[in-house]
Amino acid sequence: MKFAKMLLALTAIALLAAPAIADTIKVGVQAPITGSYANEGQGIENGARLLAEQLNSKGGVLGKQVEVIACDDQGTAMAAAICAKDLVNKGVKLVVGSYTSTCAEAAQKTYFKAGVLQTSDGTADSLTEKGYWTFLRNSFPNSAEAEFVANYLVNIKKYQRIVVLSDFSTYADGLANAAEAAVKELGGNVVSRDKIKADSQNFTPVLTNIKSKHPDAIFFAGYYSDGGQLRSQQMALGIKADFYGGDANDNPDFVKLAGSAAEGAFIINVPEPAALPTPIAKSFIADYQKKYGEMPPSIWGLMNIDGMRAILHAFEQNGDTDTKKAAEYLHNLTTPLDGITGPIAFAEDGNRKGGAYVVKRIQADGSYINEYVQ
Repeated sequence: MKFAKMLLALTAIALLAAPAIADTIKVGVQAPITGSYANEGQGIENGARLLAEQLNSKGGVLGKQVEVIACDDQGTAMAAAICAKDLVNKGVKLVVGSYTSTCAEAAQKTYFKAGVLQTSDGTADSLTEKGYWTFLRNSFPNSAEAEFVANYLVNIKKYQRIVVLSDFSTYADGLANAAEAAVKELGGNVVSRDKIKADSQNFTPVLTNIKSKHPDAIFFAGYYSDGGQLRSQQMALGIKADFYGGDANDNPDFVKLAGSAAEGAFIINVPEPAALPTPIAKSFIADYQKKYGEMPPSIWGLMNIDGMRAILHAFEQNGDTDTKKAAEYLHNLTTPLDGITGPIAFAEDGNRKGGAYVVKRIQADGSYINEYVQ
């Protein structure tokens, strides 16, 4: 008798819960909402919530409301692994993030085992080398940026003594290694390949070693939170080499951290949000500014939103939320989707196709001017 009552109670609970599950599509956001990269993580979460709000105002996706569930991975691999398990347990169909390759990689296997789609701006080549059908990169890989950097430094600027610098993270180390190899392949001269400890703030020992090499160019493949301080300390030590920050330095906080030393530094990245020319980009950015009172922090949050849009579009086209079918649909697009950050299409390994880069010089007022466009 007790068993029968318990069974009836459980059935009633299940029936009560069913409509709520059926009426929503849960989208996870795994991002560094706090910590060193909070500026970017908050931008990713804000963009995802705005897109969900826009879609829900038009009836949602497949008649279901899009529900965003955020988890703060704090920019660390340990927290990222915990976030992945938490989001899977909460029933998400797809996850946007994370901002760093290290955190994206720490969560990959969990999403793969659960059949949850993951779209990330992580650029480390290793992210698409494991054969996980669940992973879709919404940015471009390190290898593409490395080739651009090498060509620019060696063939266009003709630097004779190049330093390649990174931290120890998956993204930065991978980009720096790829850039070093690409420079050498073009016959360029890498006089030093150095590493810093992220967030250590005092980079004098590494910079003093670099100064002894008499470089004419420094390429830093780490993040803006270190890049701005590196630039400031470089100038304080009288190192006259041109400073080039890789894509993860493209953030307003780079200028804040570098102060007056930011002037004359260069940033290499895909086009910034304000330069995006398409109507869909201008409309989304205007809506973002209206809702949050500021511009998106960088292009990365917008690339993540494009990944989210692409997956939800696949659900709609397929008529259901089967993640395997959605991945197959996106891998076999004959015509790229219109995206905020340009055409969206994916190779079989999950890499986003295409890629265009810009070299931007920072002016005295902190604004950017395009120095070179691919």
